[in-house]
Amino acid sequence: MKKSAFKKIEPYIWMLPSIILMVTMIAVPVFTVFKLSVSDISRSGVVKGFSGLENFQSIFASAKFWHTLQNTLVWTVVVVGMSTLLGFIIAMVLNQNFACRKIVRAIVVFPWATSLIIQSIVWKYIITADFGSLNVILKKLGIISRNINWTPNAAAYFAWECWIGIFVTIPFVTFCVLSGLQSIDDTYYEAADIDGASFWQKLYRITLPLLRPNLTVSTVLNIIYVFNSFPIIWTITKGDPADKTHTLATYLYKLAFTNGRMGQAAAVSVVGFVILCFCAGIYMILSLRAEKEEQ
Repeated sequence: MKKSAFKKIEPYIWMLPSIILMVTMIAVPVFTVFKLSVSDISRSGVVKGFSGLENFQSIFASAKFWHTLQNTLVWTVVVVGMSTLLGFIIAMVLNQNFACRKIVRAIVVFPWATSLIIQSIVWKYIITADFGSLNVILKKLGIISRNINWTPNAAAYFAWECWIGIFVTIPFVTFCVLSGLQSIDDTYYEAADIDGASFWQKLYRITLPLLRPNLTVSTVLNIIYVFNSFPIIWTITKGDPADKTHTLATYLYKLAFTNGRMGQAAAVSVVGFVILCFCAGIYMILSLRAEKEEQ
């Protein structure tokens, strides 16, 4: 009897370390942020007491918050969308047999393996108007005769930040898709060739359906990662000029550690958390529907 009772609880014993880790590293911090979002906090970080929804009312009344939220959505859609498209194309190319394929793969993975801060600093100096390497190269090639200011306004800065985000995210998507491509049996394509299928027919009828799990995983992880991305924006502009290039991650950081508004920063964090939960919920619903259709 004792052995049978132990067998019943044995799975839970093995799961206990993971549960403790999740509670300690996820549940407790989330609960703390929610608590801080409804608290009155001094500039020194002392919690004075319950403030209700004042912090949320303050951020919702701020035009900067809504502009930042818009930036965050644009940033996420553009970076995830373009990196997925370009990563898919590059993966299709790398899946072909050609000379120096291993070297090219190593080059592609390099941006992903390098620190985001280092890459952001490098790109910051590349696009500098006075001595940036982009102007230097274009002048030596005779394409331009004088230096160009690549960042004349906040929109230009933000566009460059989006490009840097795409550049550093492409390798992750590429190798997620490439792993899926290499797992597809060649017999599918051989049968399609016999039936006279074109490249686009094979892409839509074979490749994309079989790659759906890989693309789903990479897209969901990308949305979470890009939505919460901090180093690129903070290294390039710190949200300036005039707080026009903030995303939620940099905006709440500046609220908390520059402006001393811990409660409002926690409220912004809660808003971001709710948005990501909403996206995760949509993903789960779509996944369940797809599984039902397959069955």
